[in-house]
Amino acid sequence: MHPLCALLFLAGIIAFSDLTAAELYAATGGCPLGQFPCGNLSVCLPQLRHCNGVKDCENGADEENCVDNSGWPHLFDAFLRKNIEESKECLLDVFPEACECEAKKVNCNSRDLQHVPAVSSNITAFELNSNRITSLPPHLFIRYKNLERLHLQNNSIHTISNRAFSELYNLRKLFLSQNRITMLKAAIFRNLHNLEWLILDDNQISSVRQESFTGLKSLFFLSLLNNSIEHLPNNSFCQEMPRLNWLEMEGNLISTLHSSSFQECRALTVLALRRNHIEMIEEGTFSTMQKLIDLDLSMNRIQELPPSLFHNLWNLKQLNISHNPLSHIYQDQFDNLVHLQSLGMEGTEIPNISIRMFRSLGNLSHIYFKKFEYCGYSPNVRSCKPNTDGISSFENLLANIILRVFVWVVAFIICFGNVFVICLRSCITSNDHHHTMSIKSLCCADCLMGVYLFFIGAFDIKYCGEYNRNAQFWMESTQCQLIGSLAMLSTEVSVMLLTYMTLEKYICIVFPFHNYRAGRKQTLLILITIWALGFMIAVVPFWDRQTFGNYYGKNGVCFPLHSDLTEKPGARTYSTGIFLGLNLVAFIIIVFSYTSMFYSVRRTGSKTARQTIFDEEVAIAKRFFFIVFTDALCWMPIFLLKILSLLQVEIRGTVILWVVIFILPINSALNPILYTITTAAFQERLKLCLQLKWQQLGVKETSHSVSMIYTQTSTL
Repeated sequence: MHPLCALLFLAGIIAFSDLTAAELYAATGGCPLGQFPCGNLSVCLPQLRHCNGVKDCENGADEENCVDNSGWPHLFDAFLRKNIEESKECLLDVFPEACECEAKKVNCNSRDLQHVPAVSSNITAFELNSNRITSLPPHLFIRYKNLERLHLQNNSIHTISNRAFSELYNLRKLFLSQNRITMLKAAIFRNLHNLEWLILDDNQISSVRQESFTGLKSLFFLSLLNNSIEHLPNNSFCQEMPRLNWLEMEGNLISTLHSSSFQECRALTVLALRRNHIEMIEEGTFSTMQKLIDLDLSMNRIQELPPSLFHNLWNLKQLNISHNPLSHIYQDQFDNLVHLQSLGMEGTEIPNISIRMFRSLGNLSHIYFKKFEYCGYSPNVRSCKPNTDGISSFENLLANIILRVFVWVVAFIICFGNVFVICLRSCITSNDHHHTMSIKSLCCADCLMGVYLFFIGAFDIKYCGEYNRNAQFWMESTQCQLIGSLAMLSTEVSVMLLTYMTLEKYICIVFPFHNYRAGRKQTLLILITIWALGFMIAVVPFWDRQTFGNYYGKNGVCFPLHSDLTEKPGARTYSTGIFLGLNLVAFIIIVFSYTSMFYSVRRTGSKTARQTIFDEEVAIAKRFFFIVFTDALCWMPIFLLKILSLLQVEIRGTVILWVVIFILPINSALNPILYTITTAAFQERLKLCLQLKWQQLGVKETSHSVSMIYTQTSTL
C-alpha cells in the first residue's frame, strides 16, 4: 500500500475508534495500528504475519509466545508434580498381597475388590481405582489418621455414609469420580478440615447444597464435571468453602446463574461453567470475584450478557464466551477487563461488532472469532484466529492461489464459448428458428456466470494483500449483493432453459407424430417467462431484510449455497426451496427425459437391422450420456452440500469455494459445446456456410484475375 494511503487509513481508524496517539504507540510498541514489532528490532510486521508458522522476523520474534497460556488451567500439571524424591521401600506392616506398596503408599488399582481392604494405620496414600466397591460405610477410614490422598475413581459407589470419612483430618486430596453417586448428604465432609482437592466428576449428582460442604474450610479445588446438577444453592456456593480457588462445573444442566450464587466466592480464581444449559445470568453474578483470572461460559444458551456483568473482574486474564447464541454485545461490555489476555468468541455472531468494542483491551494477545473477517476490528491484538474461512484469507478474497488463477480461466472460457456460439448462430441460418432462440437465450444466461466470475476475480485483485481489513464491508456492500444475484439469475435461468429444451426435444422424439409444435410467439413468451421468473428468484431476498438477512453476503464469493445456524429461517427455507426444490425437480426431469428419449430411439432402431441405424444409436447414446453426466457432475455435489448444511454438518469453506468457482460453472462452460458445437446438424450447416463463403471468395478472386489480365492487355 502507498505510504499516503496507509496514513489516511490509519487516520480513519484513529478517528473511528477514538484512540489517542499515545494509546496507539503504547499498544503496538511504536508500530502503526495493526502491526507489531519484531522483538527489540525496529521492524514492524502486520498482524497476519505473526504466529503464522513462518519466520518473518530475523530474530524469530514473530513466532515466539504464540501459545495461549492465559489463565490458570495450564498450571494444572504443576499441582501434580513431585518435588521431593521419596524412598520406594515399603514402610507398612500390613497391606493386601494383591496390592503394591511403595513407602507409605498402597496401590490396589484394578484388583477386582468389592470392599476396602485393611492396611497399616500409618498409610499416607491409598489408591483403589477401577474396582467394584459399591458403598462406603461409617468409620471406614477412621484408623488412617495420616492419610493424605485417597483415590476411589471408577468404582460403583452409590452410597456414602455421612461418617465414612470420619477423623481423616490430614486428608488433602479425595478422588470420587466415575462412580454412581446421586446425592451428597449434609456434612458428609465435615471432618476433612485440611482437604484441598475434591474431585466428583462423572457421577449422577443432581443437586448440591451448602450443608454438604460443611467443614471444608481449606478446600482449594472442587470439580463437579459431567454430573446432572440443575440448580445451584440459593445462598452462596462458597459459604462453607471460603478458600475455594478453583471450581469446575462443566457438563451439567444449570440453566440460571443468580446474583446470590457466588456472593461469598471472593477467593475464586478459576470458574468453569462450560457445556451447561445456561440461558440467563443475573446482573452482579460475578461482582464479588475480584480475584477471578479465568472464566469459561462457552457452549451454553446465553442470548444476552448483562451490560455490567464483567465490571468488577479487574484481574480476569482469560474469558471464553464461545458458542453461545448471543444476539447482542454491548460496545462497553469489555471495558473493565484491562488485564484480559485471551478472549474466546468462537461460534458467536457479533452483528454490531466495531473497533470500539475491543478498544480498552490493551493487554489482549489472543482473540478467537467465528469469522476471520472480524479480526479487522481487533488490529491491536497480535494473534487473531481464524486466519481464513476456507474461502478467503487475511490477504485475499480467494484464499487458494490455484482458484485465484482458475477463476479468470473459467470466466474467459465461459464468456468466449457462449459469445462464439451466439455469433455463429446469428451468422448461420437455421431451419429451426425457435430452437436457435432457445440456444441463444441459454448462452446469454451462461455468459452471466462468466461475468460473475470476472467480478469475483476483479474484487480479489482490488483487495489483494488487505482483504481482511475490508471483508465485512465487502460482504455487506451493494456490489456483493448484485453479483450474488447475478450468479443466482444465471444459474436458475440456465436450469429452467435446459429443462424446457429437454422437454421440447422429449416431445419431438418420444411423440414424433404429435401435431403440436411451439411457434415463434409461444417460444418467445416461454423464454420471457423463464427470464422473468429467474429475475424474481434473484431479487426476492432484497425485499425483506428481516426475513432474509444478508442473503448473498454470507461469504466472500457472495453465493448463498451453504446454510449455517445463524441464517434466518426465511432465508434457509428459500434457499432450500431453490436448490433442493426447483433445481432437484429440474434435474430429475432432465434425467428422466433423456432416458426415455434414448429408449424410444433404441426401440425404433431395433426394427431396422441396418448398420447406419446402429451407428446413429451409439452416437445418440454418447451424446445423451455426456449431457446427463455433466448435469449430474454439476448438481449432485450442490444437492449433497445443501443437505449436509441443513443437517448442521460442518462444511469447510474450501469445499464451498471449489464448488462455486469450479463445479457450479461446469454447465455454463460445457453447454455451448454440448448443445451447439458438437451437434451434427450444426456442424453440417457450418461446413456448408464455410464452403459457400469459400466459393464466393473463389469467384471474386477469378473475377479479379480476369480484370487484371484485361487491364494489362489494354495497355500493350
